[in-house]
Amino acid sequence: MAGYTQGIRRNWRQFALQLLTVFAVGLTIGSERNVVPILGRDVLGVESVLLIGSFVVSFGFVKALLNLYGGKWAETYGRKPILVAGWLVALPIPAILIFAPNWWWVTVGNVLLGVNQGLAWSMSVNAKIDLAGSERRGLAVGLDEALGYGGVAVGSWVTGVIAGQYGLRPAPFVFLAGVVVLGLLLSVFFVEETLPYAEAEAEAASKAVADGADSGANLPFSTILKRATWGDKTLFAAAQAGSVEKFVDALVWIAYPLYLTSAGQSVVDVGVVVGVYGGVWGVLQLYTGKLADDIGRRPPVVAGMFVAGGGVLATTFVSGLVPWTITAGITGVGMALLYPNLITVVSDAAHPTWRATGLGVYRMWRDAGYGFGAILIGLAADLVSVRMAFYVTAAAMFVSGGVAFVWMRETHPEFGDYQSSTDGVTGSISDD
Repeated sequence: MAGYTQGIRRNWRQFALQLLTVFAVGLTIGSERNVVPILGRDVLGVESVLLIGSFVVSFGFVKALLNLYGGKWAETYGRKPILVAGWLVALPIPAILIFAPNWWWVTVGNVLLGVNQGLAWSMSVNAKIDLAGSERRGLAVGLDEALGYGGVAVGSWVTGVIAGQYGLRPAPFVFLAGVVVLGLLLSVFFVEETLPYAEAEAEAASKAVADGADSGANLPFSTILKRATWGDKTLFAAAQAGSVEKFVDALVWIAYPLYLTSAGQSVVDVGVVVGVYGGVWGVLQLYTGKLADDIGRRPPVVAGMFVAGGGVLATTFVSGLVPWTITAGITGVGMALLYPNLITVVSDAAHPTWRATGLGVYRMWRDAGYGFGAILIGLAADLVSVRMAFYVTAAAMFVSGGVAFVWMRETHPEFGDYQSSTDGVTGSISDD
């Protein structure tokens, strides 16, 4: 398809707009990071950590489902309509949080947040992959996640400062309303459709195969779901690692504000700690995405699982704002190593004709980890202590990292021994 040549530099204007869009997506979720759990405990009178975590459970499972179908819809309707729909759904969220009379309103608000994040962030990363092409796929994903989680960090810090100055509501959520309106306007009036770039890439890939027979192209949805979930060892390793690493993010969202304020830290201090975690995660992805292009995907993924788990565990061994900020930064380093490169593994393994759907399956399992993690964290905290929630999260990361080390093969087109899906199915779990 003439006129749709991939490359970050060639398409830098749209790529930059997509970076601004994902920064707004990150600001949206970041605006809830440290304020909402404290709001539940101190204003709405919720004492159970499991109940407080219910808003993350609703967010995670809804986002997981929308990731799955958002990818499928993006292949049919294009990226832009799904992106715009994600922002439209977010419009009521600030008002719900401002006027919520009880915790269940907050949980409903987070259902809408899950829809927003599942649609808007999924389309943003797909668009960048469409624009960048295979040679800079790792860099594109790294930039996407860097700006997205940079937005999370900034949103967490800004709302912490606002809450410290003006109270837990309504001021922080007025800021959130401005972010949502900005994201919607950018998506409607400035962002362009990128599906034709993926279609052009698919056409080129098809021509590269002898006689035009491409066994990895145009797979039915059920086949893609099976392959990306359990039919391929490498994709299974990526899916389970993605799901478990969300336990860490759920812990930061639910337990960090409660743990730190119970130890005498202010909501502003919590914003600093959570902001450092997200900021280190975000900024380092500018490097770690490119790192995977230079040395391969598997080493930073495996290392990141153990570093992030170690940071979580270390948080329970120290006390004070500075030590907790340092352990949050270590956790962020681990997340920066693993997070963009898990997406790149799936992008490598997927054919351009079903890459958005394959990424949707991966992101479904990944973000379901919010729900699974929130339940595990809530039970551990209610039955034993909040500190126990840190222990079980760290243990899950170590076990999952071991699975990735054993089963994940290198998918980098130059350094790896993984056969891409354009060559057919490979690495089945049922293989000997």
